[in-house]
Amino acid sequence: MTTMTKKSLLFLLALLIGQFAHAQLGNVLKKAKDVVTDAADGGLSQDEAGNGLKEALNAGVAEAVDFLSAKDGYFKSPYKILVPDEAQKVVSKLKNVPGFGNVEQDLTERMNRAAEDAAIKAKPIFIAAIKGMTFQDAMNILMGNQDAATRYLEKSTTSKLYAEFKPIIQESLDKVNAREYWKSAVTAYNKIPFVDKTNPDLDDHVTKKALVGLFSLVEKKEKNIRSDVSLRNTDLLKKVFAKQDKK
Repeated sequence: MTTMTKKSLLFLLALLIGQFAHAQLGNVLKKAKDVVTDAADGGLSQDEAGNGLKEALNAGVAEAVDFLSAKDGYFKSPYKILVPDEAQKVVSKLKNVPGFGNVEQDLTERMNRAAEDAAIKAKPIFIAAIKGMTFQDAMNILMGNQDAATRYLEKSTTSKLYAEFKPIIQESLDKVNAREYWKSAVTAYNKIPFVDKTNPDLDDHVTKKALVGLFSLVEKKEKNIRSDVSLRNTDLLKKVFAKQDKK
């Protein structure tokens, strides 16, 4: 091997070593930057931020679902489902018709019982959405508005929840004879002279109102844990939400 060839090989080797060292230095500097950033944030790592927020959301949605799926969870709570607005004219006209004097009270209870039956289906759908959160999702929620997590879940789960809720609500309405009862009430109403015929979709109304109540309660749970330090009952929750408190 000539002297010139040896020099060329040595130069190439030195160049490769230099590039490797530069790449390694870049990695070291990145890690150092991450450590400094974490320290500035009170030692909050990406995993901690994500896991802490998910822990809080899992607990919040579990409490909301358990509450609403229990007896009277909807019926005797602020999330009570009322008869559709367009059904009020049916109710008012039937008060003096034999067999339909208590149509509003009867129908309201039956609708709420159906919603309570369906509510339990929300838990696995919420859990899947929470599990699928990225670190950036978690940070946006953590540093966002007081209802940021609820709005994220609403956007991520509403269509799935509706698809799961509606058939159960239909089945539950039938179990308490609500749809047949409503059909009879509408038929009786439509026989009254000079009234505008009507037939509100009871299934769709109950399903949508059940979801409104569900997200309202999830939002309340979210606001509580953001504002009430005593609800942060693990070290991770305290650490994660301390970052939010500083914003």
